[in-house]
Amino acid sequence: MLFDKLKEYTKNGIYPFHMPGHKRNSIDEDGIIPYEIDLTEIEGFDNLHSPNDCIKDIEEKAEQLYSVNKTFLLVNGATCGILSSIRAMTRAGDKVIVARNCHISVYNAIEICSLEPIYIMPDLLDDFGINNSISPLQIENALKNNPDTTLVIITSPTYEGIVSDIRSISDICHKYGAKLFVDEAHGAHFPFSDRFPSESVQNGADVAVVSLHKTLPSLTQTALLLTNDNSICNALQANLSIFESSSPSYILMASIEKCLDYIIENGDGFKNYTDNLDSFYCKTQNLKNLKVLFNQKNIYSSYFDYDFGKILISTSGTTINGKKLAKILRENYKIETEMSYTNYVLAMTSVCDSEQGFTRLADSLIKIDKELRMNPQSECHIITELPCKRFKSSQRFNFTPQVISLKNAENKISLEYIWAYPPGIPIIVPGEIISNQIIDTIFALKKNNIDIYSSEKMVPNFITVAKTD
Repeated sequence: MLFDKLKEYTKNGIYPFHMPGHKRNSIDEDGIIPYEIDLTEIEGFDNLHSPNDCIKDIEEKAEQLYSVNKTFLLVNGATCGILSSIRAMTRAGDKVIVARNCHISVYNAIEICSLEPIYIMPDLLDDFGINNSISPLQIENALKNNPDTTLVIITSPTYEGIVSDIRSISDICHKYGAKLFVDEAHGAHFPFSDRFPSESVQNGADVAVVSLHKTLPSLTQTALLLTNDNSICNALQANLSIFESSSPSYILMASIEKCLDYIIENGDGFKNYTDNLDSFYCKTQNLKNLKVLFNQKNIYSSYFDYDFGKILISTSGTTINGKKLAKILRENYKIETEMSYTNYVLAMTSVCDSEQGFTRLADSLIKIDKELRMNPQSECHIITELPCKRFKSSQRFNFTPQVISLKNAENKISLEYIWAYPPGIPIIVPGEIISNQIIDTIFALKKNNIDIYSSEKMVPNFITVAKTD
């Protein structure tokens, strides 16, 4: 069924402004990688967890392209790189400073490693309802107040393309004796054009993870772990052996190699890509109702940097929400976007997108924009205040669970994670007090048809909390 459904979908003419970055285009003359090359660790094919032959060659190719001392191939997605890195760079009980807009895999690592998180809440980027850059001052203040911090963890770029000042942040971290880990999953393409922000490890981050499959032509689940810190390479390798499959897909590793070769052999591709982006932004700069982030000159100063390959379209102040816009694009114009939220749509682009695809999206937005009216009553649903924490997430199994109605959960202590996906950022974490704002936000998101998930799979009707009586 699934195979047939996938084949059928490729025939429907819908343009993919979403990942994977290959956009269903073959970058190899042989076409779709066939079953006959699906091998495992047999003689002559090297070992991912102790590479010294053909897999090591791929690592070295990646090291040259990303200008780093050491690269590890990831076939379990960026998630296994995040889990491995955080465990390699901390000890149980360590204090870590964490940007609250990190992916849920970071929170899973915090729980698994019994870490003590100190959260930093990014500011809100008005009109778009997204998290802004993490400022160096936020990091410095947090480190001043918590000088025993071992590790700082941030996401840059965010899902929506917002980039933080990694150079300044890394300098501050090292001044206070902390290491910096950057979830750079959405920035795998950064080194290949000076039109994009610079890569995190090149700016002083100790470790970063990049997802090749998100913005480059590589198969889903492929990623890289990057570092210039030779002192932690052994620890990184040891933890990758724990969190990454012991039976890695050679097809996925081969797609990493093909992706890197594509970058080497298609130098003009990124010039064409950025030219197409420039053309798109030029065509959409006069929209009257919809707003495209990169065209909003007045807010450039609000964020440190931005990946203009992420096309963020705001519906704020109009009569439709992000979900409705995505539906119109899908049903009326055969364009599928990466994600939609209450007041915006994200179109994810890559070097494999065509000029025709960009033109199609621009023309569609212009037509939609002409039919819209303004509605100043539109809302933004994002948590702006840090929840109060009563205990560490790793301690949640020490408490007796109680299932109650979410409507009646105010001031109760959550024993589960709740998040919207995408982008996969927790709304509430085990050990935190459930506020009325959190309850209202969850119900508002569901009302706007945003997909809400929870570790106990009962939200929004019920939630598992710590029994207190």
